[in-house]
Amino acid sequence: MEEHLQQDEIQQIRKSLVRFSAEGWGLAFGTAAALGLFVSTIWLVVKGGPNVGEHLNLLGVYLPGYSVSYTGSVIGFVYAFVIGYGAGRTIAGIYNRVQTRL
Repeated sequence: MEEHLQQDEIQQIRKSLVRFSAEGWGLAFGTAAALGLFVSTIWLVVKGGPNVGEHLNLLGVYLPGYSVSYTGSVIGFVYAFVIGYGAGRTIAGIYNRVQTRL
């Protein structure tokens, strides 16, 4: 026995699907990325050593002004927040567009 959904049932299903808040996702991704880079940079500065943050220092190629230092951690925080915010908004926007086409 085949069952087909009525138009009103389809509308109820669509209403029950959750739309993501693009701003919320942007803030969440931005904060996570910024704190991650900030904490890892400070950790390496405090740890010290002969070659501090050799690999993390390569981010300076993509993020002008960033270095493994106290000042660099603040600059990296800002860059990471902006990049994470953009990524979060993009993910939420794509999800919302796909979800409305269902």
